[in-house]
Amino acid sequence: MAASQERYGTVAITLHWLIALGIIANICLGLYFPDLPSSDPNKFALFQLHKSIGLTVLILSLVRVGWRLVNPVPPLPADMNPLLKLLARTTQVLLYVLIVIIPLTGWATVSASPLGLPTLYFGTFVWPHIPFLADLPRAQKVPLRKELQSVHVFLAWSAIVLVPLHIAGALYHQFIRRDEVLAQMLPLVSRSASKMGKA
Repeated sequence: MAASQERYGTVAITLHWLIALGIIANICLGLYFPDLPSSDPNKFALFQLHKSIGLTVLILSLVRVGWRLVNPVPPLPADMNPLLKLLARTTQVLLYVLIVIIPLTGWATVSASPLGLPTLYFGTFVWPHIPFLADLPRAQKVPLRKELQSVHVFLAWSAIVLVPLHIAGALYHQFIRRDEVLAQMLPLVSRSASKMGKA
């Protein structure tokens, strides 16, 4: 369940890929549905789906961060360039921050909306707004919501830049360095199997 010196554990791998799928899905939704006309019958449903996925990512990300704090991660290859190591670790830290802050600012944006629309979590129940934001007077909500939305969009675009960089780094390890870094995070792939595949 936990990480070893050779690969990540089952919990970390599962959380990683669930969060990755959620982020990619929400990036696609976030780029698509805002431009739909208000009269489009699918816009509200897509917005609710976007919020539900984002809140799921938030929950999973908090678990992921907590798990990461108590479980060591496999080290990067010892012969890796120090600057590339720094870039890899910096990207990882920024992604950890983004996977928490992006859905959190989305939740805050919805909570501060003067419209007060409910968040239907995958159509099962109403997810509560953040109380101290939801209870603000409308006059304070209007400018605050705009500011929060701007932050949310900026952070989302930051993820759009960082996620491909993260993927490029994994592909660099797999196809150029031909080391075990990508195999450490792949489910059902052992280090020995990865080596055999390159033999």
